[in-house]
Amino acid sequence: MIVCGDDALAHRIAGELAEVYRQSVVLVTPAAGGPNVSEPRVRVQHADPTPPDEPTLVEAGVRRAEALALLYEDDEVNMRAAFLARRLNPHLRLVLRMYNRNLGHRMAELLDQARGADPAEDDGGRDATTIVLSDADTAAPALAATAVVGTRKIVQADGLLLRAAERIPAGPEDAADTGLVTLALLSSTANDPAGADGSDRSGRLAPRLLPDDADVRAAAGHGTVVLEAVGHEPAVSRRRESRGASPRELLSPRVRWALAGVCAAITALAVASWLTTGDHPLHAAYLTLLDLFAIGDPAHGEPTARQVLQLLAGLLGLVLLPLLIAGALEALGAYRSAAALRRPPRGLAGHVVLLGLGRVGTRVLVQLNELGVPVVCVEDDPDARGIAHARTLRVPVVLGDVTQEGVLEAAKIHRARALLALTSADTTNLEAALYGRTLNPDLLVALRLYDDDFASTVYRTLRAAHPEALTRSRSVSTLAAPAFATAMMGRRILGAIAVERRVLVFAALDIAGLPQFEGRTVTEAFRPGAWRILALDTGSTEAPEVQDLPGSAAPPEPPGLLWDLHPGYVLRPEDRVVVAATRAGLAELLGQGPAAEPRRRGAGTQESGRSPSGEQPPQA
Repeated sequence: MIVCGDDALAHRIAGELAEVYRQSVVLVTPAAGGPNVSEPRVRVQHADPTPPDEPTLVEAGVRRAEALALLYEDDEVNMRAAFLARRLNPHLRLVLRMYNRNLGHRMAELLDQARGADPAEDDGGRDATTIVLSDADTAAPALAATAVVGTRKIVQADGLLLRAAERIPAGPEDAADTGLVTLALLSSTANDPAGADGSDRSGRLAPRLLPDDADVRAAAGHGTVVLEAVGHEPAVSRRRESRGASPRELLSPRVRWALAGVCAAITALAVASWLTTGDHPLHAAYLTLLDLFAIGDPAHGEPTARQVLQLLAGLLGLVLLPLLIAGALEALGAYRSAAALRRPPRGLAGHVVLLGLGRVGTRVLVQLNELGVPVVCVEDDPDARGIAHARTLRVPVVLGDVTQEGVLEAAKIHRARALLALTSADTTNLEAALYGRTLNPDLLVALRLYDDDFASTVYRTLRAAHPEALTRSRSVSTLAAPAFATAMMGRRILGAIAVERRVLVFAALDIAGLPQFEGRTVTEAFRPGAWRILALDTGSTEAPEVQDLPGSAAPPEPPGLLWDLHPGYVLRPEDRVVVAATRAGLAELLGQGPAAEPRRRGAGTQESGRSPSGEQPPQA
């Protein structure tokens, strides 16, 4: 495996491939890029050219490699390197990190066509497809969910939709709500809603992924992550985002109330003229308007009531003129400011302060906007990627360095309910969290932190200083690495959800060739803490046999996902299932985990370049 990148994600994926999947990895990275990798299966090759040139890729062994991951932050750099790698090895599996999703899909089609047009010999059944992923898209749902306690976590990929919900019991005497399928037991309880998120990754306080029924019953009072539904993603028409000012923004409330009062007074004068003069109602309204705009004849010799009404209409016209000018100026200012950044409204409260509008922050902003959560963004770079999105979505933005005094106050942090610190600098995120807690002790804080040990130390410190406040820490590379690593192994996972600082992945697997599943019932195939079958893809199964399953509902038309699968259903080689798995569990299912390696050595099929493993299995 070859991994090319210049940031923490490349190092995390290289470690994931070596530790979890037991692969030999060549990490191509700049001399001063990222942390050191101590895994013996990883060979670090320092290369300054960006993108990597032909000599660099040849030295890394691209002609003999099984997969290549291009993880540079610049989409153009990844595309240029992908074309070069496809020319050097047409049968190479490519995994590209692309922020532009539309361009990425077209790139994948083009690179696959280039592979198919190559006249070289057949690749022997190897999966040499091109897979395009985005770390921002993978991590954004989990990061957005940290800002809303109890929010639903949704995984959408390839037309499939999986929805999970985080549930906290109301009291310690309440049992864990199992719902459909319990995916994880959280460290949080009714007495300790903040839990041990990030404080003890290996001890008893850590969350338990994919527990069995006995663990769920014994975990009374613990929070749970429960699977609510599995289905096909509905086709929803895209909403057009308004780029101009809304009608409510054209005029201020005071001007609107003043205009409403003037209109009410004009109506009253017209009614009074109709009642006193006996004219037709339309004629009475016409005379009132003439008097209002000072273009009517003076009421000489007219009845007294008519003269009084004319004077009142003239005075009302004097009031109407400045109101019309004020309204026109306000509307002009609103249209001019529609292209500018909004400032936080004076009475704003209960919102989320989002720090950082880079790749990840922009995706999180879109997620929060779709959830209907009010957001105020803080960014020090006026040319940041997410500024245009914030302007389009009409989200308030405060431009300034968050480490400077007064910036968080301008974002109304003292009345906010959550702070999402998502910059790429751990120290900046920590400083913003500490200052935010000073201004608002009850603030829910979610930090983007790379190092797990540093995150644990930060959590314990903030927990001791503010025991009643919620603190969460997330790592973008930790959330995204399983998707990229699994794609390099030739299987595309559907998505991942964060369970505190651990990751639970969802994958669609074929039963054929999996001894852990083939010929077993759904209950027998379940391994607590490793994997669990969630649904049967009836699109790859003959409909009559699926309809005859005992205790199972008939598949929808057209065939989709059968998520209420009977526990006694025997898995067949032609079946395709959706599973939830830990990282180590998925590696074992793919035949690359620690448990599968002794079988490969015993069968005499150990691949060259892979050292025997005497290590302990890594934590999921």
